[in-house]
Amino acid sequence: MKIDLRSDTLTKPTPAMLEFMMKAEVGDDVYKEDPSVNELERRIADMFGMDSALYFPTGSMTNQAAIKIHTQPGEQLIADAYAHVYNYEGGGVSFNSGVSCKLLSGNRGMITASQVEEAINPPDFYHSPLTTLVCLENTTNKGGGACYDFEEIKKIKKVCEHHQLGFHLDGARLWNAMVANDENPKDYGNVFDTISVCLSKGLGAPMGSVLVGKQQFMDKAIRVRKILGGGMRQVGYMAAAGIYALDHHLDRMHVDHQRAKALGVQLETLDAVTSVEAIDTNIVIFKLSEGPSKQRFMDELSREKIAISDMGQGKLRIVTHLDYTESDHERFLLFLSNVS
Repeated sequence: MKIDLRSDTLTKPTPAMLEFMMKAEVGDDVYKEDPSVNELERRIADMFGMDSALYFPTGSMTNQAAIKIHTQPGEQLIADAYAHVYNYEGGGVSFNSGVSCKLLSGNRGMITASQVEEAINPPDFYHSPLTTLVCLENTTNKGGGACYDFEEIKKIKKVCEHHQLGFHLDGARLWNAMVANDENPKDYGNVFDTISVCLSKGLGAPMGSVLVGKQQFMDKAIRVRKILGGGMRQVGYMAAAGIYALDHHLDRMHVDHQRAKALGVQLETLDAVTSVEAIDTNIVIFKLSEGPSKQRFMDELSREKIAISDMGQGKLRIVTHLDYTESDHERFLLFLSNVS
């Protein structure tokens, strides 16, 4: 059997989730008449203490809608150089919103309040783009599942308030961060204007993300979703998967984190491995030494039908998830202990 650890997006619905989905009550969500979608949106809005929420087909669309809501063409947002909204959303920031990005060199995808303060363009200097939005990502994908210190987030919020900037969180793996650090989602709702959360990664739903936010922004969200082609009809079957995941898959995420850390410990013992980045949640990023040992390691992984991601620049990535079972974990640890 193949062990696929390229991403936590690879999970498939469990039999219990599928059964729950097939029993879902549905309607036309474009008319806001799908009871299951409405219930999912209500639950996530309540969870974060936000005014309202809106279900989207993908996390990229959710982020892109948020950026569109917060900005006007010709303006600029601030983000870390590792940011998903810049690196992995097809250039949507410029294509959809006509906005540029000022990229900062943070720590593992995380920026500080002082960096944000320094990066804001003077609003009366018309030669440079007007800064209107700050985007954070928690956990950071390219940063190896790193989690922000919430105190730093609050400091960035003060900078945004002082300069009247929008504040958006790409929370594709925010569930992981909250589980890892025992955080309250309402604290995030108190700080951010909009938050994107994904249902199809650690939670194991087959699709879907939700944008949650303050009403002044969410009033625009449904129109932007329509413009981007995100209006859906009887999508309650998929929304039901999100409801099931919130009830059954959220609390178990600590298992993914524990397994990731165990893999990191084992990787550090290998001669072929030159470094393993700090592991906060379910992502392990490591480097192999160049030469025969690297190729041998990759060949042996292939023979054992264990798939991981090559991030380029010598970095490899492992992502633990719902479908990575205890028997898979034991098999992978055994492989690592015997690798030549």
